[in-house]
Amino acid sequence: MEATGKTSLLMHCLPVERGIETTDSVVESGASIVFEQAGNRMHAQNAILLKLSNKS
Repeated sequence: MEATGKTSLLMHCLPVERGIETTDSVVESGASIVFEQAGNRMHAQNAILLKLSNKS
């Protein structure tokens, strides 16, 4: 992340292999939006399941 600049954000589809794909400090830093991203993905997945179940 140091080489990418101060405006860069870390996104990941989870689960993160800490220590292999990235460090703990980056995942827990202010540059990480992985947990917000996961929360938003849940809403999209629920909408897909609702549509596929024909209850919409």
